[in-house]
Amino acid sequence: MTRALTARYVKIDSGYMGQIVEWPEVVTEGTDLEECRSSLRDALQQMILAHQDLGKEIPAQNALFESMTIESA
Repeated sequence: MTRALTARYVKIDSGYMGQIVEWPEVVTEGTDLEECRSSLRDALQQMILAHQDLGKEIPAQNALFESMTIESA
């Protein structure tokens, strides 16, 4: 089964932090975007395997995302 999940990358002092939006526990860092992306993919695979071993459900892709604008002082 193929699932589509959303990766979020944020620039930090040491490089990049990556997180799966639908599964916030899957988070990692890398010195550059490619390393972060690779680490995030590995972390996701490991989390899926752990959940399968424990008989837990993998989070569904039923999130709704939208942009919001605010005015700051």
